[in-house]
Amino acid sequence: MKPAVAKWLEFAEIDLRAARQLLGEVGLSSVVCFHAQQCVEKSLKALIEFKGLNPPKSHDVIMLFGQVDDIIELEEDTLAKLNQIYIDARYPASLSLLPEGPPDLEDAKGFCEFDEEVYNRATALL
Repeated sequence: MKPAVAKWLEFAEIDLRAARQLLGEVGLSSVVCFHAQQCVEKSLKALIEFKGLNPPKSHDVIMLFGQVDDIIELEEDTLAKLNQIYIDARYPASLSLLPEGPPDLEDAKGFCEFDEEVYNRATALL
């Protein structure tokens, strides 16, 4: 495995572990969701690197997925929600992180399941 691919996966795993560690902590659902987004982003960048491309300096997981959708299938609705989580978590002036309001524990659990699935599938491909 190329060192850059391994490094992206290492960083993705750190975010995966952080999300798991924080899951269930009162008031930290948005932080859990942020780390889930970061895990997915870095897993996708590992796949982009694996294909011999340079990962763009972007946090848009839909755009990143478009570069690897020939080797992995993912649910684009969840990717779109993760995009919104990332953007709104970085800019606190936003009133909500999802259309229905801030993420709750169930949202966080769902995103944690998704990020683990993406990480595991990327790791298996590489």
